[in-house]
Amino acid sequence: MLTPYRKLTKRAKEIALVASASELLSWDLETYLPPKGVAFRADQLAHLSGHTHRLFTAKNVGDWISACEQSGFPADSDEAANVRQWRRIYDRATKLPTSLVEKFQRVQTHAREAWRQARQLSDFSRFKPHLAKLIDLNRRMADCWGFQESPYDALMDGHEPGARASQVRALFVELRPAIASILGPALERSARIPRDFLLGNYPIPAQQALNREVATAIGFDFDAGRIDTTTHPFCSTMGPADCRLTTRYNERDFTQSFFGILHEAGHGLYEQGLRAEHYGTPVGSAASLGIHESQSRLWENHVGRSPAFWAHWHPAVSRHFPELKRCSPEQVAAAVNRVAPSFIRVEADQVTYDLHIILRFEIELKLIEGQLAVADIPACWNEEFEKMAGLKVTKDSDGCLQDIHWSSGTLGYFPTYTLGNLNAAQLMHRAALDQPALESELARGQYGNLLSWLREKVHSRGQKWLPQELMQSATGEPTRSHYHVEYLRRKFAG
Repeated sequence: MLTPYRKLTKRAKEIALVASASELLSWDLETYLPPKGVAFRADQLAHLSGHTHRLFTAKNVGDWISACEQSGFPADSDEAANVRQWRRIYDRATKLPTSLVEKFQRVQTHAREAWRQARQLSDFSRFKPHLAKLIDLNRRMADCWGFQESPYDALMDGHEPGARASQVRALFVELRPAIASILGPALERSARIPRDFLLGNYPIPAQQALNREVATAIGFDFDAGRIDTTTHPFCSTMGPADCRLTTRYNERDFTQSFFGILHEAGHGLYEQGLRAEHYGTPVGSAASLGIHESQSRLWENHVGRSPAFWAHWHPAVSRHFPELKRCSPEQVAAAVNRVAPSFIRVEADQVTYDLHIILRFEIELKLIEGQLAVADIPACWNEEFEKMAGLKVTKDSDGCLQDIHWSSGTLGYFPTYTLGNLNAAQLMHRAALDQPALESELARGQYGNLLSWLREKVHSRGQKWLPQELMQSATGEPTRSHYHVEYLRRKFAG
């Protein structure tokens, strides 16, 4: 007879198989599904989400977890880590009725299609009723899960275990003036770089070839992955050998797809670095979104926007885009690091990026706590964005409709982007201390040792520890804003 632990592992892997089918259907929804197929896809995804919820919340699963908690696994073992995480996830999942899980999935599937149409037409009113339903469902789920301070805490805990709105608010209060002190000198330095310096003619096939070449160079395995086109870039994993990146293309500006792929490849490297033999269990899964985002921001910014990167890659980039031969590597590096407030988060420079996250966090918090009505989002967004960035939003697609996250119902997600920035800077600082030759290796286009360090310190750990415990183990301290602020200061105001 199977032991309780083996029964749990078997059930977890069964759930992972069903979840991977859902992931594939969701990927298809974002990439190739014809519009008339959305309603049936919503039913498919609702059915599968309800099925996995029932599989995991069955009473015998709780009994197996309780039995495992009495088994005396060593505290630092994979088994003990899995049991701890299964307990946390089980206690959370059993508080939601299956009917609510299925309804949420069905509503979000329709909402994503409504968002795509609303974004294309720049018309928030088309998305408003769907978002209102999702806000209501998020509040209901937060009430089911329970919270001590804010219902937003219950939502955040699903993306960043242990995080609280009060902690994030305190972090942002500290971060915002630091960014403001860097922004002035950064804008002055960037003023001499024309906004359109890199604009040109960049055929999509050439962009695709360059993106694949660079993603391969940093370690992404295309025998276990691929790149597709979508409205909003993302990375999706269907299984231990099937990781899919997406991006969008602008034939006038190759940097949109290029940095989109570097970012998503960072996510993909994390997924490909998880221990395949543990797929479906917590130790074979990513620690959190804040840790996940640290990997994408590390490769996109600390590696891909460094002057050394462009000094090395300039010949290859010029081979794909001959018109860039007119530019020196230093000029390209200066252009891709140009600082100027802009409307679109995924195209924001490194200095102003976190301001976008702070805005979204504040709006989400007000929505969930009932201080802001859904109908008032555009006006609130536009007013606060103008105060923050000095830019007047004239269309919803440049404002509250630009991100896909709300259409997926994922409130509490946005703060993890800034946590990712902080974690990325801290991890790079530690990696450089542990590998004195790292800077010269990166300058030569040698990324293997950095990736190996990340595999050891982050990827292979899975959910063995909570996010802050993982950062403590990898860097010697929990997440701090200091390393990110000093990195920005040296790079943009030094």
